[in-house]
Amino acid sequence: MAAFGYEALAPSGKILKGSVNADNLELARQELKRQGLNVLKINEQSALTKDISLKFGGAPKPRDMSVFCRQFVGMSKAGVTLVDTLKMLCEQTENEKLRTAIEGVKTSVEKGETLADSLKAYPKIFPELFINMVAAGEASGSLEVALERMSEHFEKSAKTAALVKKAMIYPIVVCVVAIAVVAVMLIKVIPNFTSMFETLGTDLPGITKAVKAASDFVIKRWIVLLLIIVGIVVGLKAFGATDKGKHIFHKIQLKLPLFSGLIMKQNSSQMARTMSTLMAAGVPLVEAVGIVGKTMNNVYYKETMDTCKSEIIIGQPLSRPLEESGLFPPMVYHMVRIGEETGNTEDMLSKLADYYDEEVEAAVQSLMAALEPMIIVVLAGIVIVLVGACMAPMLTMYQAMENL
Repeated sequence: MAAFGYEALAPSGKILKGSVNADNLELARQELKRQGLNVLKINEQSALTKDISLKFGGAPKPRDMSVFCRQFVGMSKAGVTLVDTLKMLCEQTENEKLRTAIEGVKTSVEKGETLADSLKAYPKIFPELFINMVAAGEASGSLEVALERMSEHFEKSAKTAALVKKAMIYPIVVCVVAIAVVAVMLIKVIPNFTSMFETLGTDLPGITKAVKAASDFVIKRWIVLLLIIVGIVVGLKAFGATDKGKHIFHKIQLKLPLFSGLIMKQNSSQMARTMSTLMAAGVPLVEAVGIVGKTMNNVYYKETMDTCKSEIIIGQPLSRPLEESGLFPPMVYHMVRIGEETGNTEDMLSKLADYYDEEVEAAVQSLMAALEPMIIVVLAGIVIVLVGACMAPMLTMYQAMENL
C-alpha cells in the first residue's frame, strides 16, 4: 500500500493538505471523494516527501480529543444536528489529521451510517475505547453523557501523561549537559593537559593514561563510537518490539526500585478510569475488560486483563484475577470486591481512579526528590575522575621536586 500526498477542497471551502494510503492512485482518489473532498492535486509520495507531508502534528493528542468531545456535547445540547455538528467541528479543529477524519465521518453519516460505524474507518485517530463509548451511547440514547465521560477520561489521561513526562525532563536535561561537558573535556581539555606533561617528560599516572586513551578514542574514532551507539539504540529498539523483548523490558520496569511504584499506580489509575468510563456507558463487563486490556501499555497488565476476561466468562468475579496477578495494590481488588458485593462497581472504580490519580502525582514528586541527589552524585563522580586525571600529573611532579 502506497502513500499519496494530496491537496483538496473541503465542502467548507478550505484547502486541505495531507496524505492517504491506498493500493493505487485511483483508489486514493475514490477514498478522498468518499470523504467529501474535491481533489485538486494528488501524487504518490517518495520516502522523503512522505516524511514531509506527515509534518509534525501527527495523530491528535488526548487534549485534542477532549476538546472535540466537549465541543460536540455543547453543540448537541444546543440542538444542532449531527451532520451540522460534525461540519462545524471540522471547521474549528486545528489538528490536520483529526480534521480530515471528521470530514470523512461526516460524509459517512450523511450516507446513513451510524456515528460509531463511521468512526471505525479511522482507527488511528479514534481509539477503540472512544468508538465503543459512542456505540454504547447511541444504543442507549445517552450519546452526550458518553462523550462527556470520554472528555473527562481524555483530560485525566493527558494530565497523568504530562506528570510522568515532567518527571523525566530534569534527568534527561542533566544527562545531555553531562554528556556535553564530558565530550568537551575529552576533546579539548584532556589532550592539552596530557600533551603539556608529555613534553616535560613526566610519567603520567594510571588514571590520566586511562582518560587519555578514552580521549584519543573519541577524537580519532568518533565515527566508530557513533556507529556503536546507533547500533545499540537500533538493536534495543528492534528487540523491544518483539514479544520476548517486551516481556523483558516491561519486567524491568516493574522491578526498578524508583519506578515500579509509579508504574503500578499509573496502570491502576488507567485501568480503573477506563473501566469506570465504559461501564457508565452501558458496555458489558466482559467487553469492557477486553477493551481495557488493549489500552494498557505494559504487556504484563495486558495479559492480566486478558486473564480477567477469561475468568469472568466462566463466572469468576473481577476482583479474584486482579488479586492473583500480583500487579495491583491491595486497595484495588478490595475496592472492586466491595463494589461487586454491593452492586456498585462503577462508582468504586471511579473513586479508585481519582485516588490513584493523586497517588501518581505524589509518586512523581517523590521520584523527582529521589532522582535529583542521585544525579548530582553521579555528576560529581564524573567530574572527580576528569579533574583527578588532570591534577594527578601535577601532584606527581610536586612529589618528584620534593624528593630532590
